[in-house]
Amino acid sequence: MSQFPVFDHAHLKRFTDGDAALEAELAGLLFAQADRCIEIMKTATDVDNWSAAVHTLKGAARGVGAVALSEACEQVETASQADWPAAAQSVERVSEETKRVIRDTLKL
Repeated sequence: MSQFPVFDHAHLKRFTDGDAALEAELAGLLFAQADRCIEIMKTATDVDNWSAAVHTLKGAARGVGAVALSEACEQVETASQADWPAAAQSVERVSEETKRVIRDTLKL
């Protein structure tokens, strides 16, 4: 899938001081943010909406240790408008894999 790890649980543990409930809450927030941002990416008609959605998701992913998703966003952040549909699909695939790995790792 990617040369980057899907999820760096150690990063999230450092951020949450190992609080499992907080980890689960942050994972849920990431999942919701990913869904919102990807929907915006799929329907973006201007560069401002595209860039804001991709950049927001990149930061949210990076914050919780979703490394592959953050990197996928970084790779498409400056995509040309003609490439947006394929780029959004690519990010969505990485997002779904990220959700699966995080759910498995955190036992959600």
